[in-house]
Amino acid sequence: MIVGYTAMVVAFLLVFFGIRSYRENIGNGYISFGRALGVGFLIMLISCLCYVITWEIVYFNFMPDFGEKYTSYVIEKARASGATSEQIAQQTEQMKNFKAMYDNPLINAAFTFLEPLPPGIVMTLISALILRKRRREERDLQDLQDQVKNPV
Repeated sequence: MIVGYTAMVVAFLLVFFGIRSYRENIGNGYISFGRALGVGFLIMLISCLCYVITWEIVYFNFMPDFGEKYTSYVIEKARASGATSEQIAQQTEQMKNFKAMYDNPLINAAFTFLEPLPPGIVMTLISALILRKRRREERDLQDLQDQVKNPV
């Protein structure tokens, strides 16, 4: 899990560089927070869509037994933690229902889309905050530089 989310955060660095590229090439060096957020969200959504498509291909074509293995893992983990037979039976039923639901491609895609979404939103917000640059800030900086050069 740590490796997976770390990889997602590293991949979402593309959001930062995409916003920066937009600011420099299209915004002539300026971008508002709202525009940066919009650009970042679009990049993030495309990245999430690629993630979902990749998982759908892998899950349904190369790992058709993933559901059974995951169910066995969860049940074994419950047994190892000292769960009662009633709790294990309940867990088994829940996992059976989950697997049936997860085998539906649309539900699978929805669950998969939710995995990279939180780190993607965080990275987009941070990137938009860091990269925003309004024209007023540039004028204020120029005024400050002029005051330093020519003190009254």
